[in-house]
Amino acid sequence: MSKNTDIIGRFAPSPSGPLHFGSLVAATASYLDVRHRKGRWLLRMEDLDPAREPPGAADQILRALEAHGLHWDGPVLYQSSRLDAYAEALAELRRQGRLFACRCSRQQIQADGGVYDGRCRTLGLPDKGNAIRLRVDDVQVDFIDAIQGPQSQHLKQACGDVILRRKDGLYAYQLAVVVDDAWQGVTDILRGSDLLDSTARQIFLQQRLGLPTPRYAHVPVAVNELGQKLSKQHFAQALALEHCSGALLQALRFLGQAPEPALTRASVDEILAWAVQHWDIQAVPKLANIRLDSHS
Repeated sequence: MSKNTDIIGRFAPSPSGPLHFGSLVAATASYLDVRHRKGRWLLRMEDLDPAREPPGAADQILRALEAHGLHWDGPVLYQSSRLDAYAEALAELRRQGRLFACRCSRQQIQADGGVYDGRCRTLGLPDKGNAIRLRVDDVQVDFIDAIQGPQSQHLKQACGDVILRRKDGLYAYQLAVVVDDAWQGVTDILRGSDLLDSTARQIFLQQRLGLPTPRYAHVPVAVNELGQKLSKQHFAQALALEHCSGALLQALRFLGQAPEPALTRASVDEILAWAVQHWDIQAVPKLANIRLDSHS
């Protein structure tokens, strides 16, 4: 099948553990949305926090995606190989006078309501041993989410100045994702709704760096019976690779795609071929969270 190089999507997991159902939902949705339009689908490994990355987890994720028929285009991009690019982006923002060092702990900010109030902006603290934050403007960022509809966020009220490099020297997700999406030419980002709140600050950062803004869409997040997002932290079970067809069908139902009954006896490749042809992004539920057992 010839590719439409004007459409580029991506799946970007963190290798903090094996692929679970919640990650499969996000990967499947992104894959189908891009393949339905004959675009290219890339895979990026967000491996910037070694302390949270068990040995072999990245390879486990790759094997699970392949077992579920979710084959990507081109080589996998590992963010750990992109540190120079993040440093260059920080240098550009520093030239703009956009950065400052911050000594506040996460606990302090949470105790004050969870929104950073800019208290370190004028202190002139050294970079070493402190976080590096991006000064946000007193602005509202608006965008259209292809699933959730019109979105708006006032950055100073919603989050305040954004961390781009942590106290321990590791680059933050918000910086790395923006730099790499632009570098890879990503045009369409479809991911879980737990990242919806991050989108406005990423758009603001794109604008500061003179980078294009992709199209965004956010699917509901799968949660357990306690309402917790499926994750390693909440003991989400790894996908059983001997039941890939069943997991794909479950993911399609979760995404509102109503697979045909005959597909219960189909192979992974047959299920995905049907799903690519019949993908309907407007059928995806406009909900933040859905319990896993409601689609089992």
